Amino acid sequence: MKNITEYKKVASHEAHKGSFDKCLLLYSGGLDTSVMLKWIQEEYECDVIALTINIGQKADNLEAIREKALMLGAKDAFIVDATDEFAELCAEAVKANADYQGGYALGCPLGRVMISQIAVKLATELNCQVVAHGCTGKGNDQVRFEGYITTLNPDLKIIAPVREWAMGREEEIAYALKNGIPVEQTQKAPYSYDENMWANTGEGGEIEDPGKIPPLENILKWCNTPMEAPDSPELVKIGFEKGVPVSLNGITFPLKTIIMELNKLGGHHGVGYFHLIEDRIVGLKVRGVYENPAAHILIQAHKNLEQLVSTREENELKHLMDQKWAYLCYGAKYFEPVMDNIRAFVNQQNEKVTGEVTLRLYKGNCEVVALTSHNSLFDENLATFNTSAHFNQNASAGFIELWNLPQKTAWQLKNKQKAPVSAY
Repeated sequence: MKNITEYKKVASHEAHKGSFDKCLLLYSGGLDTSVMLKWIQEEYECDVIALTINIGQKADNLEAIREKALMLGAKDAFIVDATDEFAELCAEAVKANADYQGGYALGCPLGRVMISQIAVKLATELNCQVVAHGCTGKGNDQVRFEGYITTLNPDLKIIAPVREWAMGREEEIAYALKNGIPVEQTQKAPYSYDENMWANTGEGGEIEDPGKIPPLENILKWCNTPMEAPDSPELVKIGFEKGVPVSLNGITFPLKTIIMELNKLGGHHGVGYFHLIEDRIVGLKVRGVYENPAAHILIQAHKNLEQLVSTREENELKHLMDQKWAYLCYGAKYFEPVMDNIRAFVNQQNEKVTGEVTLRLYKGNCEVVALTSHNSLFDENLATFNTSAHFNQNASAGFIELWNLPQKTAWQLKNKQKAPVSAY
């Protein structure tokens, strides 16, 4: 396999051939990592141990993935169930109203945090000197994996074979077919997916070109389109305690169960998928199709409940904090110290975000239609349009005069300066 342009290793964390004998491969069982597993053994002449982590990817048969890794020559293959731990990251995302550039609830970035932590722990235990990933040189995940792994253990080195090859999707498919590696992708259906319980990300094919209309009926894995969704709306009630979802329709469940049930329910009603023009970390502008029905429902519910129990100033500052959290999480900065400061604010703000939210799901729409909380700042006696002794309307005129004073003063000064000066 020839390089289009010669790849030169310049970073100190990149491993070189002959400097190690054991490699831990982050193995999904898909196109990229299956080709990696085969190639690393040949190119680097080392043992490869495969690591697959369960963070709620329902499309995968994890035992079949393990068997596939062993069939392709892995010295050993580990399956780690991290669904409970990953749900804790999803809880943080809810409290921060996770949203990158309009609809992306950050499923993939959060998944990379979880995978990196487990990979570092296992690599250390197994005395693997190197961790390998199947990311391309154009994507975000190379930045996340390499940044996080070398942050958590600076002694570990990295290899990224796809980046070394400068190899595209079509070349990978051809290599897999040539070497008898079973993969899901074909030239006719070239979509690539990254899935966990929080989101399913679709890329490739018509999705890549913003000038083309993606055939969603061929792309969506979790969601109906609005045309396919039921003709009748459905109400769903979510209970929160200190910002974390704890119940669904009045019944208490673990968060991972709530997430998985809402993925089914939201997807059934065509809720929570987005076409997104996205700014990648490496500077590229790309398009993806993101399915995150549970995340969308939970964040809509949480955001509205948060607004109910917080003052305007709190909500305005929280919006800025949420945006910064999302951009840092997306941008491979999850362990940046400022994130601890943001989390401190977010967690404190969420201490009072307790209550129930009712939403209506209908043909792609997710509407918050009712909210209750013992911390609600809504006072019916004050807010009613009917006559109320609790609100002193006599004070309104004086308030208006003082509220308007800066605007009135500035307007008068501006227009006075514009007035023509008399010659006499």
